[in-house]
Amino acid sequence: MILWMKPPYEITPLILKRISAISEKIGEINAHYLRKSSPQLRKQNRIKTIHSSLKIEGNTLSEDQITALMENKRVIGPEKDVREVMNAIKVYEQIQTFQYASEKSFLKAHSELMQGLLAHSGKYRNRSVGIVKGSKVEHLAPPYENVPYLMKDLFGYLKDKNELTLIKSCVFHYELEFIHPFMDGNGRMGRLWQTLILMNEYPVFEFLPFETLISQTQDEYYKSLSLSDKTGKSTPFIEYMLGVIDQALDSVLDYKHRVLKDSDRLEYFISLGIMDFSRKDYMNIFKDLSSATASRDLKKGIELGVFESDGNLSKTRYRVK
Repeated sequence: MILWMKPPYEITPLILKRISAISEKIGEINAHYLRKSSPQLRKQNRIKTIHSSLKIEGNTLSEDQITALMENKRVIGPEKDVREVMNAIKVYEQIQTFQYASEKSFLKAHSELMQGLLAHSGKYRNRSVGIVKGSKVEHLAPPYENVPYLMKDLFGYLKDKNELTLIKSCVFHYELEFIHPFMDGNGRMGRLWQTLILMNEYPVFEFLPFETLISQTQDEYYKSLSLSDKTGKSTPFIEYMLGVIDQALDSVLDYKHRVLKDSDRLEYFISLGIMDFSRKDYMNIFKDLSSATASRDLKKGIELGVFESDGNLSKTRYRVK
């Protein structure tokens, strides 16, 4: 028996179109690229994720400064901003340990994300709040007494196995913003938890910094939240977020097709565990690579002592040392 209320939304033609496009792109990525992601790609995307998610909240640190903090180097900047980044690094490094359908896990993540920034991190708010834009109250959150019950309902919804994960992640993100369960950190928790929900079915989302696109389209982000508030349904926000996810997947495919350096390609190829191969085999992994570029890559692999070769020209065989 269902003991929770399903959040209201509608499936529109745009939502169906975007789910179809996203599913195709996830299939392509899984088939050809991210069987085991490059550690470099993981690190770069995590830096972008942390930078973009905190930038939305007003954090001033740059990607270079976040990189330095990740490498345990000293950074000069506002103490609060440095603390936000250090907390986020810690949380994203252990993201796979959190359970997306566990309210206890959710509160633990908030506690670590807001440690030293909020007096009662990891606890729901104990007073009513409103979101003010300029001189206007943009959103009046539900009374604080209702928060525990609303959040219990929301986590009940997450356990619904009949709901599409893509939809579920967007609905949770919107409902979290609507309920506004914490005094601070609601936005970054919404983005973190949507990532976690998506990762549960699609591992590629661990390496997908869609927060960058949210940061670049903040006006649309807040407009879709406001429109959902006005209509009483999360439909506009679902449409917006699916569009962001679709574009983020495009960026991953584009990165893999065009932006990888020779060292990135070599690192990724080695991670696949192919021990004996030809240039053609190498090009089958990187389908848009020219034969000349593939030859240069393999030559560099030999110079670096990664590969050894036997044979001449197109008949050359390569082995991983």
